[in-house]
Amino acid sequence: MKEQIIAKAYAQSIVELGVEMKLDLVSELTTLTEAINKNNDLETLLFLDVFTAEEKLNVLNEIMKRMNLSQITINFIQFLIQEQRIGLMPMIFKNVIVIDDHNKGFLRGTIEGAEETIPADVKEKLKDYLKQKLGREPILQYKKSENVSAGYRVTVEDLQLDASLENQLEKFKDSVLNS
Repeated sequence: MKEQIIAKAYAQSIVELGVEMKLDLVSELTTLTEAINKNNDLETLLFLDVFTAEEKLNVLNEIMKRMNLSQITINFIQFLIQEQRIGLMPMIFKNVIVIDDHNKGFLRGTIEGAEETIPADVKEKLKDYLKQKLGREPILQYKKSENVSAGYRVTVEDLQLDASLENQLEKFKDSVLNS
């Protein structure tokens, strides 16, 4: 819980700094995160405590220069490494995206279902419902889930709409047992 609070504070700070300096730090952090995720060796270097902060900085500084990142992004990553908080980077990045989406009037969410894909009309109905309920444009990603045998489960931030068969059966079981 403490790490989540710290990550959210860092994310809020970096987003506000980007807005203030008129820099697209969200895009820069996205580019850097994608590069880290694509390279297992780089990921190992950054997130395992096998390497010193100096070793991490030597490699990452060269990479960040080649990526043409702003000095603010470079300073932020250097700070995380020096303070031994680079392990928070995935959580910070997730929070940066959420904050940026909020600033742009969007909400990201996931639809889970049993099928390989969701029918377009069903997805649109869910988006329209969420837009009315939350007052923001939802960006929904569909993924097939082993935990849903029929119906759908929609999660947008801390809101979950569960129209799955499993949820209906659980409600029925509770009503029978508690009668």
